[in-house]
Amino acid sequence: MNVPELRVSGTRLRQDVDELSCIGRQEDHGIYRMAFSAGDMAARAWLQQRIQDSGLELYQDGAANLYGRLGWDGKTPSVMAGSHMDTVPGAGHLDGALGVVCALEALRVLQEANIELQRPVEAVSFSDEEGRFGGLFGSQSVAGLVTPEYLHNACDLEGVSLTEAMMDQGLDAREALHAQRPAGSIYAYVELHIEQGPVLDRKRLPIGVVDAITGLFKWEIKLSGIANHAGTTPMNMRVDAFQGLAEFAGQIERVLSEYGSPRSTSTIGKVSLTPGAANVVPGQVLFSLDVRDTDPDILNELGEAFRRTLSAIARRRGLMFEYIVLSEIAPVRCANMVIEAIDQSVSAAAVPTTHLHSGAAHDAQIIAGMAPAGMIFVPSKDGLSHSAAEWTAWQDIETGANILVNTLRRLAS
Repeated sequence: MNVPELRVSGTRLRQDVDELSCIGRQEDHGIYRMAFSAGDMAARAWLQQRIQDSGLELYQDGAANLYGRLGWDGKTPSVMAGSHMDTVPGAGHLDGALGVVCALEALRVLQEANIELQRPVEAVSFSDEEGRFGGLFGSQSVAGLVTPEYLHNACDLEGVSLTEAMMDQGLDAREALHAQRPAGSIYAYVELHIEQGPVLDRKRLPIGVVDAITGLFKWEIKLSGIANHAGTTPMNMRVDAFQGLAEFAGQIERVLSEYGSPRSTSTIGKVSLTPGAANVVPGQVLFSLDVRDTDPDILNELGEAFRRTLSAIARRRGLMFEYIVLSEIAPVRCANMVIEAIDQSVSAAAVPTTHLHSGAAHDAQIIAGMAPAGMIFVPSKDGLSHSAAEWTAWQDIETGANILVNTLRRLAS
């Protein structure tokens, strides 16, 4: 029996997007829904009400992940879709949130269509994807990757601990240790997301099918020299920590060219000089290094190459070189089963598309370690994200939502 392609309610979906976009918005037009803040909790309350109004089963696990469930029996592996509602400070209205409201709308459409499904379907909003306390907290809890040590040490940049922030909202962080899903309980996971990059927008394509999600390592690097007077210390007698950084920055493109791939990126996004005075030779520089690629072997090679480069520069300049690993996330390939279901839905809708990789980390990356996972991208205007200027044309949003609901139907049938 051929089931006709389903379509979402554009009016209902747009109402959800607009209502959620008002929660946490401040005078600079940016959205402030950092994990377990007042804005985040208001968004959670809004979503819980929307799930209940839809007649779906509402569930919250120990990590405060929120679920809407259709056909849930607690035994049959489910098809899951979702993303996150928390934001970076001053965020746009679509990053993460779009995947949550589209997943909710997909469940409503499946419920209204009264199609017999073989598997339950879940819409999920994961906690702290954006990283107030480290990032991907909700999905890592589901995957059983959160430890007591992590819960004890996790703090934000202001020194507020995860335990304190959750306690202030009536939540117990220790319950996250019980949020792990049993092996095999998720049949497949699909995440709709804005691209957060320029590829689809520049190619004028409404849909991207993600074939891989980048992995990354993030280091905090310290180069230590000798602080000294800027006027009385000859150039050839300086042990200038900043010049070590400057030389290293100039080597990044060479390292990527020799050891990376066309998908490799490397970024120095934060620099701090000590003592930080105009008339003092910098005695110490502390900086970040973010390196990404979709191939784990290439990531390893890049890590070794950057270590060798930094060591050689430090030796030549008489500097002390130290670094700590802030985070490491393994790259993943999206599952062929999910990619095929997305491709079939795209083909049935007769919309142009392309396969591409995700340069940003997502909850899908974590869930992929325990279940087949895939992602659907919709365009980001001018590639902008993590900004109040973030924008996606409504036609593209509706197209993406239609692809999502039919992909879930295929996977759940």
